[in-house]
Amino acid sequence: MQPVRQKEKLTTKRRRPGHMVLAALLVAAVGSGCAAGSDGGGAGTPGGSAEPTAGQRGGPAAGQPGGPARQAGPARAPDTYAQELKRKQAARAVAAKKWGLAAVPLPAPAPPAVKPRITSREGFEVTDGDALPPVFTTVPTKERIVFLTMDDGAEKDPELLRMMTELDIPYSAFLSDYVINDDYDYFAKMQRLGVTLNNHTLNHRYLPGLSREEQRTEICDQQAKIQKRYGKRPTLFRPPYGNYNRDTLVVAKSCGVTAVPLWSAEAFPDHMEWREWDRDLHPGDIVLTHFRGREDWKGSMADMIRRVMKTITDKGYAVARLEDYV
Repeated sequence: MQPVRQKEKLTTKRRRPGHMVLAALLVAAVGSGCAAGSDGGGAGTPGGSAEPTAGQRGGPAAGQPGGPARQAGPARAPDTYAQELKRKQAARAVAAKKWGLAAVPLPAPAPPAVKPRITSREGFEVTDGDALPPVFTTVPTKERIVFLTMDDGAEKDPELLRMMTELDIPYSAFLSDYVINDDYDYFAKMQRLGVTLNNHTLNHRYLPGLSREEQRTEICDQQAKIQKRYGKRPTLFRPPYGNYNRDTLVVAKSCGVTAVPLWSAEAFPDHMEWREWDRDLHPGDIVLTHFRGREDWKGSMADMIRRVMKTITDKGYAVARLEDYV
């Protein structure tokens, strides 16, 4: 069976210059913080009551047997979004300096209340009338956000886990068992830190060259392994090399896959590669990189993060969590 050809129509898109919304949000946060009043005072504090307590009068104190019920203190108002944003950005600024980023990553907007409808990109679909998982490179959104994804799992760099956690940058992992099976615990720790573990097949084979049953082994057996090891069956699947055919999508759907995200750009420690003719980012683009180290490319995973985040931030984009939109 022939693989699906990824033909595309190149269309010119107008791009607006990146808007730097962070300053406005932080000003709003400061204003919100300055407007907040202090906690109400109790006895012995300005504005508090001078009435002696039951214990001071010689009777049982509040909360003691025979005493009055203990009075609840004033409820603490939850932090506003702007206050939480200010706190996170302050922590990010410290982490960005520690990890040598060129600029502080921009904050992503709150996730949408309703996820956007995902459809296959033109030229990537399998048009046979079946409701197969959509294959796409960009999530439909007007927000200036992109999504960072990492494939396979060969490099298990503990520095990456610390760096991404301290910078509070979301990313999604697409794992192949043949390279993660020497250290499943590394990815368990990654999952505990909030990263979603998705399917990238058992052995990273070229799927269009396999029979349907061979593809079922590669895809569905990896679904089962991830569920057994990490407690959750993936709904996202990325075929190796971005290659697939109708059998791939039929099999993936049969074992729980609902979407097949590919990518619009790929990040390396020393450069970026682009799918689009304009060599630029666009709202909702998916960025691919790999779990690789100095043995495979010119730098570490931390170097790759510094490079890709400079590109993303310089272009006025924030990194959002893919699973909040798909």
